[in-house]
Amino acid sequence: MHPDIHSNTNTKTIKKIYIPVSTKFGLSHFIAFLWMCFSIYISMPWLKDLSSIISFPFALLIIIGISYIPGYMNAFLVASLVFDRQPPFKNEFSTDSVTVLIAAYNEEEKIFNTLRYLSKQDYKGKITTMIIDNGSTDNTVSEILKAKQELDLDIAIFHEEHPGKFHALNKGLQYVTTPYVITLDADTLLHPSAIRYIVARIKSSSEEICAVAGSILVKNSRDNIWTKIQEWDYFLGIASIKRLQGLYQGTLVAQGAYSIYKTSCLKEIGGWPNAIGEDIVLTWRLLQKGWKVYFEPLAVAFTEVPTSLKHFVRQRSRWARGMIEGLKEIKPWEQPQLYTKYLTFINLIMPYLDFAYTFFWIPGLVLAWFGYYWIVGPMTLLVLPLTLISYSFLYFFQKKYVFTSLHLKVRKNFLGFLLFVLFYQMIMSPVSTYGYIQEVFKLQRIWK
Repeated sequence: MHPDIHSNTNTKTIKKIYIPVSTKFGLSHFIAFLWMCFSIYISMPWLKDLSSIISFPFALLIIIGISYIPGYMNAFLVASLVFDRQPPFKNEFSTDSVTVLIAAYNEEEKIFNTLRYLSKQDYKGKITTMIIDNGSTDNTVSEILKAKQELDLDIAIFHEEHPGKFHALNKGLQYVTTPYVITLDADTLLHPSAIRYIVARIKSSSEEICAVAGSILVKNSRDNIWTKIQEWDYFLGIASIKRLQGLYQGTLVAQGAYSIYKTSCLKEIGGWPNAIGEDIVLTWRLLQKGWKVYFEPLAVAFTEVPTSLKHFVRQRSRWARGMIEGLKEIKPWEQPQLYTKYLTFINLIMPYLDFAYTFFWIPGLVLAWFGYYWIVGPMTLLVLPLTLISYSFLYFFQKKYVFTSLHLKVRKNFLGFLLFVLFYQMIMSPVSTYGYIQEVFKLQRIWK
């Protein structure tokens, strides 16, 4: 938590410097607009030179996609992170009963450890654990029974033969009677205070808040260089986007790996949809109802990320495909709140940005290597300082206010950070583009 929320003597000062969310939104856009105007001004020679080669409209289309819009978005992100202040908990030690839903399919190697970490929570309220076996063909059920016998947990087992995570979760939702329900992946490990903080956040929020997304970090970052790179994506990239969206009360994905929901809200919209990105579509349906979704950085869970490029491509293309599913069902202009309209509109233009990065920036980088600075040149590097600034802000926040509070240490991983900053997007944009193509042509869904 921020230090300014603990001091009673500074209450009057805090009230004086309080900035409404609407003002933060407007100021952040104003700063981003100024940055884009500056970028446009100094890029005129670049635009002129490129226009002489491929025509003005095409040159403008390329530069907008690889420079103007990304620069604007990064400036908006940086400004928003500067203004962001996590509101205080009204009660950090809630005792409401909660239900944890875990959908499991062939998780014999991981499910027991997940339950062991769940049993060590410092939450004082009653925790009911419902595990829905989704047709496992290994010893998943045996491991669950072992945990039920050995661990201090209230575990109930259900069986859902229809394949699909959404089927399993909806099966469990039928039996939930607590006011709050938490989803947890079968391979996700909770920090001992994770449930206490995520319940405290939803309890401390207004009645309009229907869900809170937890903070997901990487637990297997030491496996290889690929997981080392992804560690920074979760620690900086994904976390920064979550903080931005949470600030504007419209976190776009209350991820199934670890999030809390009001049970009544879930049941009102009919539970999880039949979608490859079931948590994305679910969250957007909740937002469409006029409800809000927050993010709690102190509610930390650790997930296992893909250790190979093949599995990474499957995962991230699935995420990109899920975003398209959400956009097809609920258009940005159909969202009732201004902030959510804007945040989902960003997702609407993401396919264009990923396409531009894949088919313009990367080939332009190859040309620059041979001395042809038609597309990639000094002007395109304007985005890099903003990226480093935003990562610096988030690193400071994560280390001082999250890791220190939770008695965690940031692992030394400079090589992973360097590769993340310089090369990660070169992989992410083509992978996301592949996911968009999968959805357009309705290719077979692959969950793992």
